[in-house]
Amino acid sequence: MQWSEVINNPYLQDLPFKIELNRYGKIEMSPASNKHSRLQVKISMLLERKLKKGEAFVECSIQTSEGVKVADVAWCSKAFIKQHGYETPYTQAPEICIEIVSPSNSKEEMAMKVQLYLQAGATEVWIIWENGIVDYYSTIGKLEKSVYGIDVKL
Repeated sequence: MQWSEVINNPYLQDLPFKIELNRYGKIEMSPASNKHSRLQVKISMLLERKLKKGEAFVECSIQTSEGVKVADVAWCSKAFIKQHGYETPYTQAPEICIEIVSPSNSKEEMAMKVQLYLQAGATEVWIIWENGIVDYYSTIGKLEKSVYGIDVKL
């Protein structure tokens, strides 16, 4: 299955959970809580407020080497949007890709998503753990803080 088929399928619209495609085109589902949804809004608002030269997205679909993954929150610079517009899914990862860890996520899954987003072109990947700790990653590894100067406090 292709991502365009997923987003255009009337049976898959307005689902109460997030879906992604794996490398074989099979649907994978990840239910999200209301707390998770609220964090998505708070983080996207923080990005919009602090990084004026771009746009924040929630549920941003990104083509990776392992299929289409959906970042909980992403930030795209104006240059990125000028180049890619609002293509779905993005064929290159936005500059910042953020995952909010849910109880159903494993550390291995999060480590894989970090690598997939970075390989797809992200400058940074943020992992927000249930305890409020934020891990920042770039292609050089784990960072002490974001190079974008944003300090996430939850």
